[in-house]
Amino acid sequence: MSTAILYDGTAMLGRHLQRVRHAPAITLMTQTMPIVFLLFFGYVFGSALAMPGTDYRSYLVPGMLAATAANGIMTGMFTSAQDAHRGVMDRFRTLPMSRAAVPLGQAAADLLTTAVGLVPLVLVGLAMGWRIEGGVPGALGAFGLLLLFRFATTWVGILLGLASQSEEAAGQLGGATFMLPLLSNAYIPTDGMPAWVRTLAEWNPISAVCTAVRDLFGNAPVPDGASWPVAHPVAGSLAWCAALLLLCVPLAVRRCTRGGR
Repeated sequence: MSTAILYDGTAMLGRHLQRVRHAPAITLMTQTMPIVFLLFFGYVFGSALAMPGTDYRSYLVPGMLAATAANGIMTGMFTSAQDAHRGVMDRFRTLPMSRAAVPLGQAAADLLTTAVGLVPLVLVGLAMGWRIEGGVPGALGAFGLLLLFRFATTWVGILLGLASQSEEAAGQLGGATFMLPLLSNAYIPTDGMPAWVRTLAEWNPISAVCTAVRDLFGNAPVPDGASWPVAHPVAGSLAWCAALLLLCVPLAVRRCTRGGR
């Protein structure tokens, strides 16, 4: 069974990479939008926000990297909804192949394109003055955590896309996920938020990943008095990733196998 999943998953990986190659406009947009937001927040908000003991751009860049990783929900939802509502998934069910290979190939392809897409975002951040101050092991851990979080959020998107009623519904819901980084510490600290908003923001998985990445890069310390996922950011991030994968992977595979729309 594992050999079949590996073989069929590789075939699905190649299919999704071909989709990326044949849709350069969409790929370019998804790769450039984080850079546009980074420049906007860095040079517009950065001139107005004062961060005690920390330069705002050094605080912002790790947050933008984590927000980009969270966009796996949106891209996973769009792609799986297209396959589900254009009959592609139905044709896959008639083939003698592993059902798990279909979403696995999509998630793996998204992970590869994200890894490549993080490079220009990091280079722009370095050009803006951001620096990795935590050493090589910390930096490798930060990038590994970002890719793990992207992989987990992509599975969330795959499940939501397969469960959507139409491509239009998936598009509307995917657009709404843009709000998730705003309700986190990706762009601003949670210290000045009202108590109930701060609690919501700190239990947002993006906040734990942002804090962990900042700590691993050596850009900002872990805040005092935060909720458990932010107070223990690496452990909190890994726990969120594990929970999302344990919940969404079997449900997405089951959806691929049985359909149900």
